[in-house]
Amino acid sequence: MSDLTRPAIEVPPELEDERVFITGGAGFIGATLAGLLLPRNEVVVFDDLSRNSLKEKPYARHENLRLIEGSVLDPAILEAAIQGATYVVHCAGIAGIDTVIQRPVRTMKVNMIGSANVLEATAGLRGVKRVVCFSTSEVFGQLAFRAQETAPAVLGAVGEGRWTYAVSKLAEEHLAYAYFRQEGLATVTVRPFNVYGPGQVGEGALRSFILRAMAGEDLVIHGDGTQIRAWCYIDDMLRGLLRTMVAPAAVGESFNIGNHRTVTTIYGLANTVIRVLESSSKIRFVPRPSADIELRIPHVDKAREVLGFEARVDLEEGIQRTAEYFRSLSRDAADAHAAS
Repeated sequence: MSDLTRPAIEVPPELEDERVFITGGAGFIGATLAGLLLPRNEVVVFDDLSRNSLKEKPYARHENLRLIEGSVLDPAILEAAIQGATYVVHCAGIAGIDTVIQRPVRTMKVNMIGSANVLEATAGLRGVKRVVCFSTSEVFGQLAFRAQETAPAVLGAVGEGRWTYAVSKLAEEHLAYAYFRQEGLATVTVRPFNVYGPGQVGEGALRSFILRAMAGEDLVIHGDGTQIRAWCYIDDMLRGLLRTMVAPAAVGESFNIGNHRTVTTIYGLANTVIRVLESSSKIRFVPRPSADIELRIPHVDKAREVLGFEARVDLEEGIQRTAEYFRSLSRDAADAHAAS
């Protein structure tokens, strides 16, 4: 087994004594980013708390943290909350295939209108240094092999629920770039590729596999398992994200943030989780509920050259670290129950 000590993530020295406003800051990536920034910055988390990873964090009551419950669809509350921000990280959005398919109208509204509200509120601020907007690797469509940032976006058929997410995020990208060109707002867009790790909430294949394997339950694969993905551990995602916040050449650009070396089929991923965690789980196949991505591997040369970003955590190490996190939650819950 690898050493499970969490690798250090260096926060750029530029990010000190700032006021960082994170929409969706109680979610998986936003809450983990907040923890990195809190020791040296004021962090304002703006979230409707529909998914709350922040509550499990040891820094949930940190003196530098302010939590404001609200929706990006409410421009008045958003505008009041964002005042004084010097950095804005827009993580808020509807995600997760099941949720997107069940709630396509809300998906489009939150991801498009909500993003428009965030950018408009930010454009009215004085002193804002950077706005980082979260898009998605789904904009590359069903087949994306070493997809470059300048590659054409490929979207699915109208009426297929899955693509409402990609369409809405692509609209956000265009809007962020328009604010950069027309209003001079220092925007950057990131396209995460299959991020996983400690603190993940909601839907996610690798999170589901790990939790099921730990419980000895069947690992459920939709389709035949030949879909190919590249998996990015949360620490690597954050390293790339932090660089987009400070690198001068990042302004007005979009970046793939992922790990092009951790490539496997979904079936291979399930087998790897079972092996690494020494689980007794079996693999079970079920029909696909919707359209799926057959191939998704990022091209990361731009992030390497402009940001100095390179993913470091391999897949097996990431699985071990993630499982240890969920084990620790179970131990803490058991200790709390025993103490009561």
